Amino acid sequence: MKPLDRILARFEDSARLKRECAPLLAPCILAAGHAMVAALRTGGRILACGNGGSAADAQHFAAELLNRFEVERPPLAAIALTTDSSTLTSIANDYDYREIFSKQVRALGREGDVLLAISTSGNSPNVLEAIRVAHSSGLRVVALTGRDGGAIARELTDADVEIRVPHPATAPVQEVHILALHCLCDTIDQQLHPEAFR
Repeated sequence: MKPLDRILARFEDSARLKRECAPLLAPCILAAGHAMVAALRTGGRILACGNGGSAADAQHFAAELLNRFEVERPPLAAIALTTDSSTLTSIANDYDYREIFSKQVRALGREGDVLLAISTSGNSPNVLEAIRVAHSSGLRVVALTGRDGGAIARELTDADVEIRVPHPATAPVQEVHILALHCLCDTIDQQLHPEAFR
């Protein structure tokens, strides 16, 4: 396949996957938005974590809440647990890489907060540990996963929300995750600040 044709094919594949996922994921995104709004309305926060591209997505989401998405509104409380290199490296060095997020959740998370846990495979050990600590600390979990949801799907409770992209490849899952996060931002803004949409 020629390079231009490969590019066009990737666009088409991405668009097709998004169309296929829309009816499956929209109710999950709405439920996740409700959970996050409930936390924010009561003074809670959204803590976000993930690895690699999912770390970037966690930071992207936190930035959209703290600053703004598409409408003017007050900043919303969100923390990306992926950004403090001193914290991450000290935990990984002194303890274990599996604990880089869970120790932060234990220290920063409060009952009523929400943990946004992102893992395209659904099997990231450090994200899984963060979910376990979140549960023991009274946080709800919104999980963005791919494939079959992996170990994370099996760890979730009825109070949690999973947004699962049923695709085996990482890049297409990440592309849908980004769209899901933008939909979450919009849902949160609409519920917390409906006046901005009039």
